[in-house]
Amino acid sequence: MQISLANQRILVTGASRGIGRAIAKQLSASGAEVIVHYNTQEGEAKSLLAELSTAAYLAPCDLSNAAEVKGFIPRLVEKYGPISALVNNAGISPAARDTLSTADWLEVWEKVFAVNTTAVGILCKEFVDHARIQGNGRIVMISSRAAFRGDTPDYLAYAASKGALVSLMRSIARHYGKEGIKAFLIAPGFTRTDMAAEILAQYGEDFALRDIALSELTCPEDLAPMVTLLCSGLADHATGTSIDMNAGSYVR
Repeated sequence: MQISLANQRILVTGASRGIGRAIAKQLSASGAEVIVHYNTQEGEAKSLLAELSTAAYLAPCDLSNAAEVKGFIPRLVEKYGPISALVNNAGISPAARDTLSTADWLEVWEKVFAVNTTAVGILCKEFVDHARIQGNGRIVMISSRAAFRGDTPDYLAYAASKGALVSLMRSIARHYGKEGIKAFLIAPGFTRTDMAAEILAQYGEDFALRDIALSELTCPEDLAPMVTLLCSGLADHATGTSIDMNAGSYVR
C-alpha cells in the first residue's frame, strides 16, 4: 500500500523532539508539508527543517498560555494556506507527589492541564472552524495508556489530562463527521523520549521493560506510521477510534 500525503499541509505540535519529531519526518517523507510547532526548542526545530524532504515551516507558540494559543491556527492559515490535519502531540508530565501541599500540587495540576488539555481544546476548536469551511479535516490526538489504565500518584494530573482527550476526540468525531471532519486518538505506552528519560534514570530501564509484552521499548518511529495512515484518509471509517500502541502493556 502506497500512502501519499501530497497536497496536504499538517500542523504537528511539539514537533521539535521525541514523538513529534518522528511524526513530522514521516509525514514529510510521505509528501506532506509540515508546520513544525515548538515552544523553547528553536534550535531543535530548525535542525528538523533541514531533515525534511518537503516544504516545512516553523511555528513557535507557548501552549501553556491560552492567550497565545488563541488565534494560532487562523494565523497559520493566513500565512501558509489551508491546513488539512492537526496532530496534537505536545504534552508535559511533571511529577507531583501526593505529599505536596495542596497549593504546590495545584500549581502542577494547572500547568499540566493548560498544555495537555486547554491548549488542545483551543486548537481543536479553531481547526474545526477552519475544516468546516474546507469540508475536510483530520485530527490525531497523541494521548497515553494512562488515559485508560491510570497512572501512579505522582502523575495524576498527567493521566487525567490525557483522559480528557479521549472524550474530546470522540465528541468531535461524532458531531462533525458529516461535515468532513474525522478524529482519532493514539494511546502510547512508555516511549523512549527525552520526556521519559527522567523516569528511566530514576527507576532503570528494567522497570519499563518488565511492564511490556515485547523485548524492547517503543520508539517514536514506531508510532509515526500510524499517524501517517490516519492523516491519509485511508482510515476515515475508523473515526472516533482510540488505538493502543503500548507494546502490550495495557490490553483492552
